[in-house]
Amino acid sequence: MSAYAAVDLGASSGRVIVGSVVDDRVALHEVNRFPNGPVRVGGSLHWDVLGLYRGILDGLRAATREVGALDGVGIDSWAVDYGLLDGDGQLLGAPFHYRDARTDGVPEKVFATIPAPELYARTGLQVQPFNTVFQLVAAQGTAALASARGMLLIPDLLGYWLTGVRVAEVTNASTTGLLDATTREWALDVAATLGIAESLLPPLRDAGVLLGHVREDVGLLGSVPVWTVGSHDTASAVVAVPATGTDFAYISCGTWSLVGLELDQPVLTEESRAANFTNEAGVDGTVRYLRNVMGLWVLQESIRTWNEAGLPADLPDLLAAAARVPALTTVVDIDGPAFLPPGDMPSRIAAEAARTGQTPPQSQAETVRCILDSLALAYRRAVRQAADLAGHSIEVVHVVGGGVRNELLCQLTADATGLPVVAGPVEGAALGNVLVQARAAGVLSGSLADLRAVGARGLDLRRYEPGATGGPTDRQWAAAERRVEGP
Repeated sequence: MSAYAAVDLGASSGRVIVGSVVDDRVALHEVNRFPNGPVRVGGSLHWDVLGLYRGILDGLRAATREVGALDGVGIDSWAVDYGLLDGDGQLLGAPFHYRDARTDGVPEKVFATIPAPELYARTGLQVQPFNTVFQLVAAQGTAALASARGMLLIPDLLGYWLTGVRVAEVTNASTTGLLDATTREWALDVAATLGIAESLLPPLRDAGVLLGHVREDVGLLGSVPVWTVGSHDTASAVVAVPATGTDFAYISCGTWSLVGLELDQPVLTEESRAANFTNEAGVDGTVRYLRNVMGLWVLQESIRTWNEAGLPADLPDLLAAAARVPALTTVVDIDGPAFLPPGDMPSRIAAEAARTGQTPPQSQAETVRCILDSLALAYRRAVRQAADLAGHSIEVVHVVGGGVRNELLCQLTADATGLPVVAGPVEGAALGNVLVQARAAGVLSGSLADLRAVGARGLDLRRYEPGATGGPTDRQWAAAERRVEGP
């Protein structure tokens, strides 16, 4: 038996999961879970990266106590955020959280220097105000950036603390807006034009190679290798998609939803840019052609708002009540800028409904149903646009991540897209993380298709067929799309 520790960091929690590989099958076991979230300091949002590192160390030690010496460690996390290092390799302050407001208006400043079509043709990245390139431009003129001699994205920073080796793994580097989408090398001319020092950008490494070994002072048994994996959690999750062919779309559904296709080449057309699709690097030279959708964040923030107000907000009860609300009563553009920052989402939903001439939700159940209908509508748009822009046929939609547990959302996704939905695995990023580690270590071999076949063995998958519960017709979904646009 081989045992690998997958460190999987999400926007609301982190976990260390042990994946044991036996007889070409992977069994996952969570050994530590710890909270994660923004910390507001002096009016700015930051990550408690030291707390995350402590949770990782606790998890690795717990894994060692349970299974003995580990055969590897791999780290994946959310994208774009980074830590700055001084000349001694020490962290210069707490990393900023991508929802911090410091990047407001920065994309427009960047596009005044490099026009948006020109930047997209090089990097293939959709415009999100929190992209790393915009964060670095926002940081210009600060003492921290002036003092910085290096930059590491969050999983690379944590890997550096474990091993002492500084690199940028390519799948996450591709989310910075500073990586050439075609060559998968740093676009140094882009960085120079924007005043970003080349010295900040570390050497690039592909997923599936040895990063280094865990430092002795961490206290694990033996010499534990740390492998590069798809360090952007979506890249790892896509590895775990239990697809049996190539004509599939995927939705990595958690705090964010990443909706797209796996391609061999990037799509860098003007039509793709206008539709705000991104071309991010995948494992084994693939391209994750996708769009970010706001995801379950809006539901999570709604529940937090209700809890703070002393209202009952039990998720299973809310979902059961939402299932009884008539479909598509109210829908909003779930990707609208109003839903990006933390705050009172039910009030924002009501305001957006009123703005588009609809009756705002009148209860918690109606608000939850609005969120789920609106998410399914966003998935419909993204899946269909991706297929059209890439010239790629789709026969099935695979949903992975925490959203797999939301049966109502999975059924609505099948109804909205008009395609069967296969839901599972829940821990997609951790499974993909382990699969890449095991292949790097020589325990597994073969292509992504081979890894997916191993990962799929023993998974509890559920299939949802369009219209199985008498949901809205395609015409009704199309009408709802028009409603989102407003009068």
